[in-house]
Amino acid sequence: MTTPFWCLLVASFIPFVLGFVSHYFRYKQLGSIDNKYPRLQQAQLTGAGARAQAAEENAFEALPVFAAAVFVAHLAGANAGTAALLSVIFVAARLLHAIAYLANIDLLRTLVFGVGLVCCIGLFVISA
Repeated sequence: MTTPFWCLLVASFIPFVLGFVSHYFRYKQLGSIDNKYPRLQQAQLTGAGARAQAAEENAFEALPVFAAAVFVAHLAGANAGTAALLSVIFVAARLLHAIAYLANIDLLRTLVFGVGLVCCIGLFVISA
């Protein structure tokens, strides 16, 4: 398996890890986990819990773009070294994004989101 595919695997688990963090805050703030109406319960979260939930959703939203970029780069025969570098930077940026979201460091969160987006665009560009 190539480095970009390994990175895709790692990136695929980031939202689930954040989901566990969100569940922790749901239980801590609201006293239980409501599996019948989870979205209604999630909407009641505040502070770190709300940020964990938002970070999870953002991680899920970023994943399809990265997956498409990885597959396009692979299928197009893009430079493997560059694709690997961009993929590793993307994963690092997404991990920093999650940490910045949870820590409520909005400027860092925005910057590393941009880095991740540039990596995805870069994967498409090297595929051309």
